[in-house]
Amino acid sequence: MGKNLRKLRKEKGLTQIGLQMQTGIDQALLSKYETGEKLPTTDNLIVLADFFNTNIDYILDRTDNPNKI
Repeated sequence: MGKNLRKLRKEKGLTQIGLQMQTGIDQALLSKYETGEKLPTTDNLIVLADFFNTNIDYILDRTDNPNKI
């Protein structure tokens, strides 16, 4: 997990700190999500999917389709 989350963040031109400021999710957690060290909570998945206008499965690298379902 994390490849697509990192891709989405970089496509928006955001650093992890910038994403933290936009979503309220701690930078240390975002780093762990991107490296696959930790899985996001359901609440954080919803926040990220809404922020990036994508689906949760895409953030979790379960699909290559970023379109919201």
